Amino acid sequence: MADGKLSLDIGGTTVVVSNPGKVYFPRTGHTKLDLVQYYLAVAGGALRGVSGRPMVLKRFVNGAEGEPFFQKRAPDKRPDWIETVLLSFPSGRTADEVVARDAATLAWVVNLGCIDLNPHPVRAGDLDHPDELRVDLDPVPGVAWPQILQVALVARDVLADFGLTGWPKTSGSRGFHVYARIEPRWTFTEVRRAAVALAREIERRVPDLATAQWWKEERHGVFVDYNQNAKDRTVASAYSVRPTPDARVSTPLTWPEVDGCDPAAFTIDTVPARFAEIGDPWAGMDAASGSLEPLLALAVEDEKAGLADAPWPPHYDKQAGEPPRVQPSKRKVRGDAPAPASVAPPAPGKTSGPTGRRRSAMPLIEVARAATKDEAMAGLDRWKERHAGVWEYLEPADVLVDSMRGRSYSWTRIRLNLRHVPEAERPPQETLEIDYDPWTQGEGPRRRG
Repeated sequence: MADGKLSLDIGGTTVVVSNPGKVYFPRTGHTKLDLVQYYLAVAGGALRGVSGRPMVLKRFVNGAEGEPFFQKRAPDKRPDWIETVLLSFPSGRTADEVVARDAATLAWVVNLGCIDLNPHPVRAGDLDHPDELRVDLDPVPGVAWPQILQVALVARDVLADFGLTGWPKTSGSRGFHVYARIEPRWTFTEVRRAAVALAREIERRVPDLATAQWWKEERHGVFVDYNQNAKDRTVASAYSVRPTPDARVSTPLTWPEVDGCDPAAFTIDTVPARFAEIGDPWAGMDAASGSLEPLLALAVEDEKAGLADAPWPPHYDKQAGEPPRVQPSKRKVRGDAPAPASVAPPAPGKTSGPTGRRRSAMPLIEVARAATKDEAMAGLDRWKERHAGVWEYLEPADVLVDSMRGRSYSWTRIRLNLRHVPEAERPPQETLEIDYDPWTQGEGPRRRG
């Protein structure tokens, strides 16, 4: 039964698991206790990814198919053996975040409803100097898995050419991650600058496969998301179970395993046996710290060649040397003449459209606003069935899947750029396939947080 409590002795520490029989993955039947037992089975590997690092609590209190909320502050009511550290954020706010160093803490955060683990790239002893460079490969819709792996192999080669060792893992979702341990000598801004140079070098080597372009309307192939290295960004760590229907795991690999690997093969059921058999492929990671100096030198060369800083996420303060945060379709052309633009009409019953109140030169329509990505994609599938002829004109970069995050909740919006559709065949803005209102229906998660 889901009710009740279960006390576990984990390394001499008692951890109470509430509602151990609560189903977290409805399609596989895995429960909260299954999730706890998974993390205990792979604790050696999972702790390599999170030990000593402050982490954001991404809580799925209603299971993997429910809407999560993000909690930076450690709960006020917590055991006295839970370690915390005070972090400050670009917004000016501060929070005492949980720091895990043992299996008992892993079990405790899972009991709070955390399915995956989301640590910062710094250690509690030095919050200003990351010791991890994170290469997040994010494919645009329609990009096939083999292409993502090709880009991962290029990322490995670029890292090696600039003196760093890459450590690959599946993301457990659509993308792929490559981490590199670095000496904790550089600030977040400097690490991000190195990540921008790395992303641009990957794009230079395989321009048809990868992109370093921040604006979605300019992306193609696999986006190398350099902004995951900005301060306050977190990524699901190694051995994290992801909130997918089949409970996939973000799994560390050896490089020979990468080419041809199947992300569906790594789940909450299969990874513990793999870990017991081969150990952790990332076991040597902490002994392989490298210098950012070669990548920072590349950044200097890029600047001399006329490449300015790349855009930062919108909630960050404007940075020195950053280009204007204006989407390409909204930039002025030829002197002061603005590009032809208009405010896209909203869907029936809505007060704002796919570009809000902003003008855009791109013919955008909105398809869905949903509490989860799966719901949004299901809405897109229904739109595709009705507009099969139009869909044939669209390229992967024309499908804009936006992960929208509030302070403690998230939702998904899908828009379509009809720039490649002949004007006479462009469908009008229709009623949204999924009409989720994050400003009213999203209040629940904020109250729980």
